[in-house]
Order: sequence, then structure tokens, then C-alpha cells
Amino acid sequence: MDIKRAKQEIKDSIEAYLLKDGDGGYKIPSIRQRPILLMGPPGIGKTQIMQQIAKECKIGLVAYTITHHTRQSAVGLPFIREKMYGGREYSATEYTMSEIIASIYEKMETTGIKEGILFIDEINCVSETLAPTMLEFLQCKTFGNQAVPQGWIIVAAGNPPEYNKSVRDFDIVTLDRIRKIDVEENYEAWKEYAYRAEIHPAIMAYLEIRRDYFYRIETTVDGKAFATARGWEDLSEFLKACEILGKRADRDVVHQYIQHWKIAKDFANYLELYEKYKRDYGLLRIVEGNYGRETVEQIQYAPFDERLSVVSMLIGKLGGMFRDRFEEDRYITLLYEYLLRYKECLELNTVIWEASEKYGKLRKAEHLTRMEDGIWQKALGALERYGQEAKKEHLSGEDAFDRIKEMFGQETKAREEKIEETLDALEHAFDFMEEAFGDSQEMVAFVTELNTNVYSVQFLKDNECERYYRYNKKLLFGEQQEEILKELDEVEQELNTAIK
Repeated sequence: MDIKRAKQEIKDSIEAYLLKDGDGGYKIPSIRQRPILLMGPPGIGKTQIMQQIAKECKIGLVAYTITHHTRQSAVGLPFIREKMYGGREYSATEYTMSEIIASIYEKMETTGIKEGILFIDEINCVSETLAPTMLEFLQCKTFGNQAVPQGWIIVAAGNPPEYNKSVRDFDIVTLDRIRKIDVEENYEAWKEYAYRAEIHPAIMAYLEIRRDYFYRIETTVDGKAFATARGWEDLSEFLKACEILGKRADRDVVHQYIQHWKIAKDFANYLELYEKYKRDYGLLRIVEGNYGRETVEQIQYAPFDERLSVVSMLIGKLGGMFRDRFEEDRYITLLYEYLLRYKECLELNTVIWEASEKYGKLRKAEHLTRMEDGIWQKALGALERYGQEAKKEHLSGEDAFDRIKEMFGQETKAREEKIEETLDALEHAFDFMEEAFGDSQEMVAFVTELNTNVYSVQFLKDNECERYYRYNKKLLFGEQQEEILKELDEVEQELNTAIK
């Protein structure tokens, strides 16, 4: 299955394992809560989804790569304790608490969260001395003489033997005590995540026309050559930093992330074309409706991969606007909730304290995404700013509330204006698409991407765009959709064949 399906399977299992009966005990006893084993190629997001699951389920996460550990750190160190047996004193060997088990208790202490996930990566690549310990861990949920605390779900991950020569096979006794989920790379599943993760639009545009380059591992005369989802995401972060610094990444830099020379060279070449397309077509002019006839004619006579790249760039530009509207909506919603609380008590300092406490707990529990953290900081900053303005104007009580309500209204109005600007940009994009392509596969690609990007889906759900609904119905459902998408696949296959 793909990583998206695997993520849902794990979330469903956690909900089932943490379900409690009327007496407060776990509905499924710990002995029947099978550890989950994710098996799949490297770099497809196995570790990444565990962080997402912990945040979404509001539970803790302790993660270890077991190959970094020795038997002593996993099991604990031996020490001598004097014990009495049958009236006689004996010296008995005991073990200190495992570093891994201790980390769970530390996580519970620091976050206040009593339930969570213990994630062990590369579990089938341990050393000879640690292998029995790992088998005992999966079978009995213990490290040495220390058990994993109740309420903590075990999830492990490993790579199949074709990707790692250090892999060890599990015996039937162990496999019969775990839930094994085989995961495969899948571009469509990754693309949904990529929009949320704000993967650089050049990478998104490139992989749309080179899907077979998304994930590849090959053995060459020079060793292993590979491109992975992890590599593309890390390269994306570097490219965004380069843009801020005014620097460029050449093929050697790209190859440091995409360690497949053919793919790295091809993407580096495409990156130069991408910058050229941005200059030639002027995405800002298109979304503002200021493009000329020469721009339309240029794209009409361009090769297929150039046309598809421009469509992807247009989606990337709109996608950034959709994301900003999504973030602004969450900010206004959060701010509104605390202003309602302020209306009840008319004590802004109390409200700010309550909001700060809530934010602190969420951050301490590591349950905030980067976007959510920014939204909370922005909302707290707004509350502080409102209070300072009311104090500056010597207002209190109802008068202070009315002034703060007025300031909030100004922010709400600014948000509505931004929504209108984004709707106008979408309409201008449809104008360009209709004039340049009409009812073509490029329009199918454009509308399909609007249906894939989580931020565009949310924006279009909240704000009506007649042409989106018309094209969505016309092009993406029924036999016509299948015919056009088949034609698109055939063109893509021809393109891929030509470049191999």
C-alpha cells in the first residue's frame, strides 16, 4: 500500500488500542495490542508520518533509530544487588532502566501526556548482540526487565533486504505477534503531502513531467544511484533558502541531494528552464490579468513539457495564495474565539494569560505544526497589540472592548479583500487557460491540480468559483475524463521514452 493508506491504518490502530472500557481500562488488553511493523524502501516517509500521526492524534512520540544503539543502552547496564533467598543472602544481577524506556517516562514528565507512540526505526538492521533483544521487544514489549508503559503503542520500521545488506529476517514466532504493513512509493500519495509541506514549485512542476524520476534506486558500476522522496523534500528546503540568498543550485549541488547523476543533471537543466519560463511568461502578470496576446501565442506553440510546466507554475503561484488565505482564516478564527472570551469577562490580561497557557501546553506537547505555531504567535501578538492600543487611548471596560472590536473588524475586512484578490487571480488564470488551451489536456491538468492541493480545495469549498465547478464537472467526471487522462498519459509516456 502507499504511505497515505499506511498512515490511516496506523491511526485507526492507535484509536482502537487506546479505546477504553467503562472501567477506564483499555478495551484491547496490552498483550493483544500487536506492535506495527512498517516495511518499505528508504526515504518514502515512514518516519515523517509518525510525527504527523502523533500531532493529529494528540499523543506523545518517542523515536529511535535502533542501529545507533548498543545492547547496553537498549537493555540497561548490569549491577549487583544483595537479596535474601531461603534465609541466606545472595548477590544477584539486575539491570538499570533502558535508555529507551527512560525516554518514554521523560516524555510523559515534560509533556504531561501519558499515551503515545514508541517508534523504532531500522529494527531489522541491528547488530548480532542486539538482535535477540529486538525480538524480545516485539514479542513481549520489554527492553531487558523493563516493560513499555501501558498506553504506549509500538511502531517499528525496516527496509527490505534488497535495500540494506545488514537486514535480518524475522522468524514466524515474531511475525505472528506483530502487524506487518508493506509500504511502496507512490507519487500521487506523496504529491498530496507535498502541497502541505510546500515543496518547491520547480520540483512539483518537474515531477509532473518526469514522474518516473520521483523514486528510483539502481545499482550501477559506480555503486548505488538513487532518488527518494526524502531527497526531493530536503532539496526543496535548500532551493527555497537559495532564493532568499540570491544564489543558485547547479547540478553538483542537486546531486548532493538526488544521488542519481542522470536525474540530478536533468533536474538542474530543468531548473534553468523553469527560471526562464518564469521570466518569459510572467506568472504575476497572468494572475493579475495583464498578459498580452504574444504570451498566449508563445505558450500555444511551445512543446508539451513547456506547456505543462507553465500550468504547474501557475498552480504553484495560486497555491501560495490559497495557503495564505487558509492561514489567515485559521488566525482570524482563533483570534475570534479569544475575543468572545474577552467579551464575557472584559479582562484582556486574563484572556491573554489563558491563551498563552494554552499555547504553551500545545507547544510543550509538540502538537503544533510550523503553521499552527505561527498562527498562535500571531494571534497572541494581536491580543497584546489590541491591549496596548486600548491602554494608549486610556480606554477600559466596554469602551476598550468596542475599540478592540473595531480593530478586529479592520483585520477581518483586510482578510475579505485578500479573498477577493485571490478569486480575481483564479479568474484571470482561467481566462489565460481558456485562451491558451481551451478544453485540452492542459486544462484537465490545471483543474486536477486544484482538486489535489489541500489549500485550493479548502478555498474553493469556502468561496464559489463558477468556472471551476463547470470545468470540474465537464472534464473530471465520466468518460470524457478517462479519455483525456488516457491521452495525457500517452503523451507523457512518449516524452519519457524520448528522453531515456
